Amino acid sequence: MVIARPNGIGHARLGLAVGVRAAGNAANRNRIKRVVRESFRLRRSDLPSVDLVVNARPAAGQASNAQIRASAVALWARICERCARS
Repeated sequence: MVIARPNGIGHARLGLAVGVRAAGNAANRNRIKRVVRESFRLRRSDLPSVDLVVNARPAAGQASNAQIRASAVALWARICERCARS
């Protein structure tokens, strides 16, 4: 899940919330955060000027890196589309 709010600084920023209930142990939580951060860095220039908070859901704990990356890319595309409409 992603929450987006406009900011006035000219570039996108990322915040992460990956809880124990969503991912389990620390290694798994860090893996999820690392994959989402990497995806964000690759798409940062394409994103509008927004603050994003990614909140991991329980399914993320069992998802592979490729699945997490694909989900993040889809979320970034949806954010770009919604911001373009408004």
